Amino acid sequence: MEEHSKTSNHAQASPELTSYMVDLHIHIGRTEKGSPVKISGSKDLTFYNIAREAAERKGIDVVGIIDCHSPLVQQEIMDYLHKGEMEEAAGGGIRYRQTTVLLGSEIEVKDAGCGAAHLLAYLPVLSDMQQFTIWLRRYMRNVELSSQRLYVTARELQQEVIDRGGILIPAHIFTPYKSVYGSAVRRMSDMLDMSQIAAVELGLSSDTEMASYISELDSVSFVTNSDAHSLPKIGREYNQMRMERPTFKELAYALAGYEGRGIAANYGLNPHLGKYHRTYCASCETVLPERHQLGQPCPYCGHTKFVRGVFDRILDLADRDTPEVKATRPPYHYQVPLAFIPGLGKRKLEQLLDRFGTEMNILHKVSEFELTEAVGAEIARFILQARNGQVLIDAGGGGRYGKVMRE
Repeated sequence: MEEHSKTSNHAQASPELTSYMVDLHIHIGRTEKGSPVKISGSKDLTFYNIAREAAERKGIDVVGIIDCHSPLVQQEIMDYLHKGEMEEAAGGGIRYRQTTVLLGSEIEVKDAGCGAAHLLAYLPVLSDMQQFTIWLRRYMRNVELSSQRLYVTARELQQEVIDRGGILIPAHIFTPYKSVYGSAVRRMSDMLDMSQIAAVELGLSSDTEMASYISELDSVSFVTNSDAHSLPKIGREYNQMRMERPTFKELAYALAGYEGRGIAANYGLNPHLGKYHRTYCASCETVLPERHQLGQPCPYCGHTKFVRGVFDRILDLADRDTPEVKATRPPYHYQVPLAFIPGLGKRKLEQLLDRFGTEMNILHKVSEFELTEAVGAEIARFILQARNGQVLIDAGGGGRYGKVMRE
């Protein structure tokens, strides 16, 4: 992609720019014929179902499906294009109703002397992704599956994506398993060319303030994505972006802050809800106190076998005593997805969706009176408290999500 100078994400938007909801990290669990793609993903996570869920229930304008390198997935996309149910968008992406699907691939790399890390690659059109798949076959053992190891260096992959007109985003950069900072390196610049990173994905257990302990990220855009392994989790994190239209080209411009485009806001989980936010003792299965010192035993059982939490890992890596959030950063809004609301089961969730349309509308717009009328005062109160950042949370860790507490 051609180079563009960056401008402030708060620059005055041109009149023709529109605000779009964008979630760039959604997995395919199976093809429609049942072939596995992401083994840990839900079986109903097919390409078509993701597009439909985003368009009809979630109200997400742009979704990035990051298993589109799979030839079986590509065949399904071609089938929908041929039937006329989807179309390729001018500017890149696949259009389904009012939602655009961006074609992505999550790839695992492991440089010499480093742990494994996941990187997200996005390409403009289907033919670009098909050619990318041909290249991947040379260095990947099973190109049909998601998140597979690629036997080249991270910089080689990065350059290959850039040369093909794509963009690269390191995935969930702080999580303890298979991320750049969580398991691979202490400095991203040791692994990747920072000038050719479109953005970094913060992950469910961190936020803008936490990432701002690390100075090498100051010039990089932050994105918040769902990393959805089931349909209900689509949109649990998303970005509000200013773009002229919902296409690959415009997304690249928005991430670069080009001519008024930009990230207007990040919507993410309260990091305490993330399943790797706090350090977790694998022996007594307890979330440890904040700022647990590396190398210190568990204060509850004395063992030293831990799953290092994102909060503590960031403090380990920090080259600042306090976070310095740049004035150009968009606001980060905490979002509590409906799946975390106590007492909100499937039946009442369906009642809300039937009445108010999409989850984003329920989370951010529907009035207290309407919510109470639909599902009762207690659930309405939790939704309003979540909207206003007033819920109490039992922090997650060690692979267990945090919980919204009733009192």
